[in-house]
This record gives sequence, C-alpha cells and structure tokens, in this order.
Amino acid sequence: MAFKTRLKCGLPVLLIIAAVLPGMNGCETVPSSGHLPPPAASTVIPPGLYHRVQKGETLWRIAKMYNTDLDELVKLNHISDVSDIEIGQLIFLPKPAKPVSRNMPVSVVDNEDFIWPLKGKLMVAFGRMHDNILNRGINIQAPENSDVVAARSGTVIFIYDDFLSFGKTIVIDHGDNFSTVYARNSQILVKTGDVIERGTLIAKVGSAGRNKSAYLHFQIRKGSLPQNPVFYLPR
Repeated sequence: MAFKTRLKCGLPVLLIIAAVLPGMNGCETVPSSGHLPPPAASTVIPPGLYHRVQKGETLWRIAKMYNTDLDELVKLNHISDVSDIEIGQLIFLPKPAKPVSRNMPVSVVDNEDFIWPLKGKLMVAFGRMHDNILNRGINIQAPENSDVVAARSGTVIFIYDDFLSFGKTIVIDHGDNFSTVYARNSQILVKTGDVIERGTLIAKVGSAGRNKSAYLHFQIRKGSLPQNPVFYLPR
C-alpha cells in the first residue's frame, strides 16, 4: 500500500521508522491485573526496598528515581493500570535500588516526564480490544479539532497523511529510545525534522477509517515495543 508522506531522509531514519511503526494494529499480550499479593510465610522476599507513592508521581518517575527498569517494577508489583496505584501506597523496588539525589539538576529528572497530549476522556485503555483490534496505545475522546500537543520534547521523524485505519499520523523521536505516536488527526501542524518542546501544538483531533468518532490514538514506544502510556502520564 502506498503512503502519502512528507519525509525526506536516508536509510538510518527509515530503519528507525521500521522499528517504531510495524504492527500498530497487530496482536499483543494483554498484561495481568491486580495488586502485588502479600507473600506467604514460606516466600523468600528478594532484597530491595519500598517507596511510598507521593502526589503527582508516575510509575516511570519512580523507576527513574531509583534507577530501576519500569517493566521490572510493574511485573514485581503486579500492576496493569495506573488506577492500581494510590497516593501513600508502597511500591516494592528490587535491589540494587539507589535513589537519584534530590539535588540533581531539574533537567536530569523533571524535564524527561511525559504529559497528556490531549484533554479528553480515556475511552479505550492499553491492551483492550477496539473495533476487533488489540489496542497498542490509548484512545482519548475529545471534540473534533481539539488541540493535540507533544507529550514530550523531541524531533518529528515521520508524518503519514493516510496511514491505514489511523489516518493522519505523527511520530516524534525523544532521543532516548522512546518515541510517541499521534494518530487520527484532522490536521497536522508540524513537519518532519521539526525540533519541538513538550506542550507544543502539533495537530488537531479528527477521525479515520470506518469509525467516524473523534478521538486521538496515542502510543508511547520504547524501541519498537509499545508501552502502557498510563504508567508514564500524570494522574
């Protein structure tokens, strides 16, 4: 299938795009749900420590604070959704878990956070079926032509005018093996190669394919692997 695109780049960027976009509407394992159950008396608890969740903290922020892999933190605590964590809850962190100094420059910790790309209603969560497709991101419902902003600073590496059932699609590379995907836009307000800051207006909400409802399909990807965005976004 031919894509309409504005990209002008060489092989390295094409390889990046090939890693980010394949299988956006393919299959994926649905994560398990629930909280970490209390260990049985005979259970050997691995070395580590507990972090008490503070207001405004995301799982990704907690993982960054303790130099811990987010996937490992989620697995150990049996978390599948941001609603599984609450302020004051204890999150187990494996050893070694060395907290990042609170005196570190803000650019090292705070400026790497993601923000919501759109103000709207979360209509389909990560890993749920929607239109007979397993969702690899989240769908955020909002009135047509609502503002879509960059969830994090980075470089626009690819633009599709009509990508399969996703319509007008933008991919932003954040330079640390993370990228974000914004699909089903009515307008695209950036071009490939643009270096943009978090919160920059990049598109307007639209619709695509047979489903004419107005909503944004948003993904966070680590390398080529889709992540659950709610682990990275503030509550």
